[in-house]
Amino acid sequence: MAKDFLKGARDEYDVVVIGSGLGGLTGGNYLAKLGHSVLVLEHHYQFGGLATWFTRKRGHIFDISLHGFPIGMIKSCRKYWTKEISDRIIQLKDIRFVNPQFNIQTTFDREDFTRQLTEHFKVPAERVIAFFEHLRQMNYYDRDQRTTRELFEVFFPGRGDVHRLLLEPIAYANGSTLDDPAITYGIVFSNFMSKGVYIFQGGTDLLISLMAAELRKNGADLRHRCLVEKVLTEPGPDGRPKVRGVICNGREIRCKAVLSNANVKNTLFDLVGRENLPPAYAAEAEAVRINSSSCQVYMGIRAGETIPHIGDLVFTSDAPQFTSTELTDFHTTSRTYSVYYPDTRPQQKEQRYAVVASINAKWADWANLNEEDYAKHKARLMEESVAGLERFVPGVREKIDWLEAATPRTVHKYVRHWGGTSFGTKFEGLKVSMELPEQVPGLYHAGSVGIIMSGWLGTINYGVITASKMDTYLMGHSAAATSTAAAVG
Repeated sequence: MAKDFLKGARDEYDVVVIGSGLGGLTGGNYLAKLGHSVLVLEHHYQFGGLATWFTRKRGHIFDISLHGFPIGMIKSCRKYWTKEISDRIIQLKDIRFVNPQFNIQTTFDREDFTRQLTEHFKVPAERVIAFFEHLRQMNYYDRDQRTTRELFEVFFPGRGDVHRLLLEPIAYANGSTLDDPAITYGIVFSNFMSKGVYIFQGGTDLLISLMAAELRKNGADLRHRCLVEKVLTEPGPDGRPKVRGVICNGREIRCKAVLSNANVKNTLFDLVGRENLPPAYAAEAEAVRINSSSCQVYMGIRAGETIPHIGDLVFTSDAPQFTSTELTDFHTTSRTYSVYYPDTRPQQKEQRYAVVASINAKWADWANLNEEDYAKHKARLMEESVAGLERFVPGVREKIDWLEAATPRTVHKYVRHWGGTSFGTKFEGLKVSMELPEQVPGLYHAGSVGIIMSGWLGTINYGVITASKMDTYLMGHSAAATSTAAAVG
């Protein structure tokens, strides 16, 4: 008999959270601390969504997306999680860019970027100051219609090298392109520029275990290997469909509200169903564009071997000029190396090194490959990534005893995102996500949308924003039930 992963679960909760990415975990924790009964359902065998890890033979541990996030994570984790988590967030101070246009090292903050732009790139100081001040004042509600390309041309006309320095790292962080709205770039870049790039010391495995423990301490019920197949609705008093529960592993679980941490299009069209959505809203949601994806090559260094310090993040490319098209091309030469030195996991008894190469990608290039071609191109990715790393660490090939590649198909398999996206949706997805509870009362979304809400900090904060709205809804639901009971009594 198959194991029942819902054994002991109640028949009804205040809130069901679909998916355990950082938005789902944080939103669920916020609501649990307020006293709501919360059930977190994760289809994978471990929690974390894309903020996860995996282990391999010979003692290897690989993080999927640990590098790196802005300093705002410290405040958000202290406020919405625990001091123990926030105290483990440390700065990465050695970021490198190596490409045909420039070769620089930076701490990736405003002070050092200003120095680089004025000294290395010879941009007038007043132009740099004006650019940073403009970004600092940007906000979502300004409805600035310019693209990032147009914004760059205002401040740095004709300077493709400067455009590359400014956009390339953000493109790896959230899939931004030169032709996306400037607001999606400006807010994220400003967050990094305030104090640089940070990482959670201890590894994603420790982070997620601490988060899961905190959730359980606050009364939440967490279940893995539990696939939500359907969000159940019923007609509300005003004619709109409202949430009544979910179907998970074939079992109905009732709830007052659902927080979906799945991709917004998965949520609407796979879990709710187009037939249960207002036609105009469904059409708007269908028009939302899926963002790009990524490939990773995981390189494990043999136990007992070491590699020199080459930087924490190394952005490399052989492309003569930066273009958003080249960055996601099937044969791109652009990749980022995230280097995990022993101090990434100081709690480990044995000092270990690992390197992860990240390559931006498109679902369309990988989705329909036959198995032979799929294996061939994964092998190509691995060889190109090892060869690229050898430029910085000669002879590293002989020190690698585990090599593995992931593609957009891997992302789709483990997190079920439409189009295997690593970065959610384009900008218009944020509006659809935020308006969901107006269309289906009781249904809320806190996944990666609109680029702004991508990345660790964005999704944690979006989880809190959404959970706060859910608390208001649940309190109103409770008051209405009390009023009805009083009237009946």
